Amino acid sequence: MQAALTPSPDAVPPVETSTEEVGAPQVIEAPALSDVTDAPSPVDNGMDGYLRLQRRMLLSTVCVTALAVPLTALWFDRSAALSLLVGALAGLLYLRLLSRSVSRFGVATKSMGKVQLLVPVVLVLAAARLPALEILPALVGFLLYKPALIAQAVLDT
Repeated sequence: MQAALTPSPDAVPPVETSTEEVGAPQVIEAPALSDVTDAPSPVDNGMDGYLRLQRRMLLSTVCVTALAVPLTALWFDRSAALSLLVGALAGLLYLRLLSRSVSRFGVATKSMGKVQLLVPVVLVLAAARLPALEILPALVGFLLYKPALIAQAVLDT
């Protein structure tokens, strides 16, 4: 008596092979698709997750900026909104330089880059020198990346 093998409903269609014994075909089940897709890729070293997190942080910072600048223009004057926008753009540049420095940390260099530290210094100097910019809204705009980071930390938990 030969027992018939039935595949599970989520399995890949069975593959028939012949054996050298009596010539009767054997049914071999392929692994379920869920078993194959859950396995980590041998090439994945964690950088894909980091790049996704980096994009989410930059996008959430842009969203916070897009919300804060019009609200500042409504509650305060255009000069404050412009200063906030310039500060937020400097914050985005700072966050981008920082994330690029972190991604190269273990590969090419043994220390963190210091170029990103020039961004707030240049922002304060520009706000002090240019009459169209105000220092306090520019610094608040620069720090707009912080709520985005906090939101990402809360959403990831």
